This record gives sequence, C-alpha cells and structure tokens, in this order.
Amino acid sequence: MGSQTKKTKRGHRRRKIHVGRLILLIVLLVAVIVMATVMLKVLFGDKQGDAAAQGDKPGLIDSLFHTQPTPTPAPTPTPEPTPTPVPTFLPAPIDGTRLSDFGIEQAVEDAGTVQASYLRAEPIDFLTGDTYTELEGVITFRGNNFRDSASYGTIDLTGAGRQPWTFTVGSLRKVYQSGAGGGSWTGCGWTGQPLIVKWPEDVKRIMNLNSAAKSNPDLVEVIYATMDGHIYFLNLMTGEKTRDPIDLGFPFKGAGALDPRGYPLMYVGSGDDSPAKGKGSSQAFIISLIDGKVLHTFGSKDTFSQRDLSYFDSSPLVDAKTDTLIYPGESGIIYTVKLNTSYDKAAGTISINPVTVKYRYKGAKHLSKGVDGNAEDFWLGVEDSAIIWRGHAIFTDNGGHMLCLDLNTMQAVWAQNTLDDTNCTPVLSLEGPDQHPYVYTSTSFHAGWRAPGNGSVLIPIWKIDAVTGKIVAENKDYKCQTISGVSGGVQGTIAMGKNDLDGLIFVPVAMTEGQKGKLVALNKSDLSVKWECDFAGYPWSSPVAVYDANGKGYLIQCNKSGYLHLIDGQTGQVINEMSLGSNIEASPAVYNNMIVVGTRGGLIYGVDVNYLKNYVKPQQ
Repeated sequence: MGSQTKKTKRGHRRRKIHVGRLILLIVLLVAVIVMATVMLKVLFGDKQGDAAAQGDKPGLIDSLFHTQPTPTPAPTPTPEPTPTPVPTFLPAPIDGTRLSDFGIEQAVEDAGTVQASYLRAEPIDFLTGDTYTELEGVITFRGNNFRDSASYGTIDLTGAGRQPWTFTVGSLRKVYQSGAGGGSWTGCGWTGQPLIVKWPEDVKRIMNLNSAAKSNPDLVEVIYATMDGHIYFLNLMTGEKTRDPIDLGFPFKGAGALDPRGYPLMYVGSGDDSPAKGKGSSQAFIISLIDGKVLHTFGSKDTFSQRDLSYFDSSPLVDAKTDTLIYPGESGIIYTVKLNTSYDKAAGTISINPVTVKYRYKGAKHLSKGVDGNAEDFWLGVEDSAIIWRGHAIFTDNGGHMLCLDLNTMQAVWAQNTLDDTNCTPVLSLEGPDQHPYVYTSTSFHAGWRAPGNGSVLIPIWKIDAVTGKIVAENKDYKCQTISGVSGGVQGTIAMGKNDLDGLIFVPVAMTEGQKGKLVALNKSDLSVKWECDFAGYPWSSPVAVYDANGKGYLIQCNKSGYLHLIDGQTGQVINEMSLGSNIEASPAVYNNMIVVGTRGGLIYGVDVNYLKNYVKPQQ
C-alpha cells in the first residue's frame, strides 16, 4: 500500500508542473506579440491601420488587436415612380360614322389659300385635362380640354360663410332692333362663365392691377366678359375692382379663356355685332393683360366662311407646346392660330405674330329643310366649346352634327348625328383599365326642324365612343318643348362626377313642362336614372360639381327663376337655395368656397357656399 501511495503523489506533481508550464508559455507568447506590435508601430507607423481606414483589407496586426466595425449596408435606392402612360388616341370611323354617311365636304385654308392637303409642322398633342394648366383657378369654359371641371380646390361646409358681394354691369343695344330679337343685351347671358385665377406674383408685378390688388399676396382675380361690351376684373373675396375694365363695345356671351402657360393673355370672342359706329361685325380678340390692349383680332367678315356670321360663343384652348390657339366659330370655321408669342417677363412685355390655318366643312343635312318645309336650312356653325384629346378636337354644331377633327391634318375622321341645334359642350371621360375615351353630350330643340314650333320632341342624352363615334348608350326619358326665344333640351353642359360621385353624370334639362326643368343624375355605365331634381324654372346654366376634403360631392345649379341651389350629389336633395333676383342663364365657376355667377338682371354675385347652405329666406 505504501508503494502505491507514493506513485500516486508523484503523478499529481507531474500534472501540476505541466499546467504551470502551459500557462507560463501562453503569457510569454502574448508578451512577445505585444512587444513586436509596439516595435513595428514605432519603426513603421500604423500603416496597416491606415490601409484599413482607406478601405483596403486590414493587416495582420489590426486583425489581431483591433475590433473591426460591422460594415453599414449600402442603402437600397428608391426606385423612380413609373409614370402613368398616357393612352394613345387613334380614332377611326365605322359604318354609320363615316364622313360619306353625312355627305361631309371639307376645306383647309393656309396662308390665305385653299389647300388640297395639309400637315402641321409641329404636331398638336393635348394630354389629360388635369395637366392642361398649372395655374390655380378656372381659366376656360369648364376648366380644361376635357371640359370636366368648373371648380378649383375644395369646399368647407363647417362655417357660417361670409356675406355675398355684388357688382353691377350694364347693357348694350342690339344691332337688329326689329322682331323678337330686338332690344338690348343685358347682364351676363348663356354661356357666361367667369374666369377665376390666382396669378403668380411675378406676373402680377407686370400687370396693370391697382395698388391694393398688386400688394395683396392672396389675390384671386375674377375676369368676366359680359353682354354690356366690357371685360371686368374683380377681387374674388370682395367684388372690388382690381383694375379698370376693358371696353370693347361688343356683347360677350361666351367665357373666353386665359393662356394655360400663365402668360398674361386673354382670348375672347363677341356674341353679336357692335352697335357702335365703326366697330363692325363680331370678331375674336387676343388681349394683353399687361396693359389691356388688343394685340390681334380675327373672324370678322371672313371670306372663307360658308355662313354670314362671325360670332364666338365657344371658349378656346391653347396648345402650350406648339403655341397654338384653337377657336371654333359660329361661322362654321375652326381657327388654329400659331401665335409666335414673345414674352419677356423681366421687361414686362408680350407680343404675338399670328399665323392662321382654318378648317371648314358642310354636310348634306346643312342643305335640308325642317319638318314643315318652311324652316330655314339646318345651320352651319359651332357654339359649343370643343374637347381636345391628343391631336383631335371633338365638337358639335348648330346643324346636328358631332365631328372628330384631326388638328394635324385638318381633316375630320368621323361624324355622328346629334339630330338638332346642339349647343351644350361635350365632356370627355377616360374609363376602364385601358382608359378608353367616351364623350357625353345631348342636344336641344330648334322649333321647326324636328317638330313645329308649338310641338315637343324627345331629347336624347348620349354616351359616344370617341374612337369610332358610335353611340354606345342613350337615355330617351325626356321630352322638351320650345317657345319663342327659349330653346328646350340640354343647353347647359353636363357635369362629370368624381370622388364619391364617380360613375355619375349630371344633366340640366330645360323646358320639360312649360318653362320647368330638371337636373338629372345618370349612371355612366348605361345612362339609367339615379335621381331627378325638379325646378320651377328651366336650367340653361351648367351644373358645377364641388367636393369637400373628404371627397363628398355637391352640385351648384342655377335656373331661369333666378335661384342658386346647393344639392346633395348622391341623393338629389336640395340642401338650400337663394334667389339672385333674375334669370341666371350664365354658368357659375367655383374657387374653393366662392361661387361666382352673373344674372341677366345685371348683377355679378360672389356667394360663399356656407352662406348658401345656411341662407334663411326673408319673411314674406
């Protein structure tokens, strides 16, 4: 036992010596490495560390003694948003919409000479209506080239509303005093929409605004061409003059237009000849809004016309890229004017050097008589304001045609029969996943053409395929009549529903029973009726759709009885109404909460939507 115990103790001692040596060896090795590191850095500097800092691989020393930071991953670049492609538009006729189906004959005049063919050097190409202008406001009839919006901004129905303002306008003697058309042009007539704009400050600076207007950073200007021969300039919020009116001596029924590029230019045409000596026949004007001077006129006594009229009730459009004005006339001519604008904002000057190309047409229907054989021929001429989509204009005429005109070849592509004297402006809508273009329109009743003057006729409302001209849906629910000087049917322009009113259109129908009328909401899919709102007075005025910040939609509608209505867009319920004192033929424009519209009684009104909502009728 003693011997075994001894061996065991020796074994323990050997294990202790082994562990101790191992520990000593590790300590010596660490010491050697540390001393070597210090000597290397003294002799050569921290070059390996510098290399690592410069993005090279770390050296041995740094690998052993420096903690390497976790590299920050490179940020993933945010992809550029893919722009929504603009649909192409390649219209083509089908059976029933070919020009030969209507006996259409066409001609183009370029540089004063009728041409066998034409091709525009700089192609016109309008995009969607929401891109027409960056100006804040409503700068042409129904806002843009789709003619789908006469309002800007949103409404807020939470307040009491400011007091309305009024501005008085005069009258102008008619040239032709005999018969039912004698008398005077008074106030604001059909279509009579005001223009509303908030000018950029650098443009305001060079215009002839009065000092109060020029110094007001929140100024929004109302520009209203009226039937007393003047163009008035007013403060949207107060109705006060912002500058002196322009007196041209011609009655203005149409809205005119401002330049979508923000240039200080106005385009407007008169609705009748001037009674003033030496002013002559009706014409279109291009006006500098720097100083109020007329830069150019056209249309008067045009020898290219096939109708002895030079009236302009339509509202033009401008193609910004090609600097081209497109203006239909009641003479039956479509004017396209290359402006060659020279605008020096710093110097406060603007000039134009216009070159005009004209289009005219005539169909077999223009040579036909009415139902009793005694009525005059179906008229030439365009009173509505054209849609323009890509390179094509779509418009209706006084003789019951709708035409799709290629503006780059100045040749029509297709035609459609709109039955009668058609005055309401068509509206364009892009629908479905392929953004297919459709046109919504209707017509009126010219006494003696489709029925005797004391009769009544059906007034269809149409949805038309803009590619082919084919009628794809039709509503035939409304019969209308006409009396002397007052046409029944749809004279106002259809309002297009958006936001919570998407899928609906709103149509003002006049003379449905005596001088009564309706505003009707139709489903875009099949033109079935959603609701009807009845009025004691017919509506020639166009409805305006307005929306609050949540997208809830309302309609503003005026009528012959002089009432301004606020209507729930989903139900057709009249929320409130107020009398403006006399017939309202003109169409309103709306900027945020402010409604502006003129009456035949000679007053322009500025009405807050909240004031209209909360209006309490005076006690009788």
